Amino acid sequence: MRKVLMIVVAGSVAASLGAQAPKETQSPRAASAGPDRTIMHVQVILDRLGFSPGVIDGREGESLRLALRGFQERHGLKPSGKIDQPTLRTLYPYRANRPTITVAVAREDVSGPFLNPMPKEPAQQAKLPCLCYRTALEKIAERFHTSPTTLVALNSPETPLRVGQPIVVPNIMPSSRDYGGVKDAGWQRTLSSLNVDPRQPTGDRIVVDKSDGVLRVFAGERLVGQFPVTMGSEHDPLPIGKWKITAHSYNPKFHFNPDLFWDAKAGQTDQMLPAGPNGPVGVIWMDLTKEHYGIHGTPEPQTIGRSESHGCIRMTNWDVARLSLMVKPGTPAVFQE
Repeated sequence: MRKVLMIVVAGSVAASLGAQAPKETQSPRAASAGPDRTIMHVQVILDRLGFSPGVIDGREGESLRLALRGFQERHGLKPSGKIDQPTLRTLYPYRANRPTITVAVAREDVSGPFLNPMPKEPAQQAKLPCLCYRTALEKIAERFHTSPTTLVALNSPETPLRVGQPIVVPNIMPSSRDYGGVKDAGWQRTLSSLNVDPRQPTGDRIVVDKSDGVLRVFAGERLVGQFPVTMGSEHDPLPIGKWKITAHSYNPKFHFNPDLFWDAKAGQTDQMLPAGPNGPVGVIWMDLTKEHYGIHGTPEPQTIGRSESHGCIRMTNWDVARLSLMVKPGTPAVFQE
């Protein structure tokens, strides 16, 4: 069966033809409305400037509001969290970064391996060769910092997903693919596959603020990056205090220890899960001096800021990959109320 960029709406659940249901759900009315290009243009510019809006979808939401507040604070504007006139004037010099571009589907986009359906039990996942993307549509969406539903909305429903096929995507292509400063070849490929620009400012500390749900990167007193995050829960609260990043583990395997999870099911046992973007910690684990805690990616980018974690700092795969280029092991990490 050929893969097709098509969304079939059944009730309130969108499902891609010949594939799994996309991770996000929308009502038929919301899906038909399509992305707002003005909002998407702002999201693309903010993404490029290091004030991540999370998933680029051309829609208003909490992640965009937080990104706007960070950008506004950085530029001495009233932190309204809205696309107001002072903000538009400040964004104006970056208007050449159009909201979308047309690219050709690459062979690596559709060659897999893909695993669909993905088993939920750790014991079953441990037997897999990787916790890979489930479909090519999901993989392309993550490459362009968006969602399968948004990709479908940007293209004709009948657009075939095959090598060389032109498709419209958010315009977040990096300015360079020179990852010479990265020694790990596998990590270079991951950075490139996520369209992470290798040219990033260097931060000397990060601050995670429980009150607003973002991770900020500072160089001295200068805010050089901001990302939406999921942090802790009632059962595993954010560990308030001063810590340090100790190591970066690229494309990591994940040791599932049920003793560390309050919601582990009876009978579950220790398992070593394979690496992959759909693993519990995504594409990278940044270890902290607080035992069992870290900063990591996620297989569910649309849940960032909207769900709970087991105490760790969870980010989209593309945001945490970018963060890894901004801070080195030894960087202070302040977690505050």
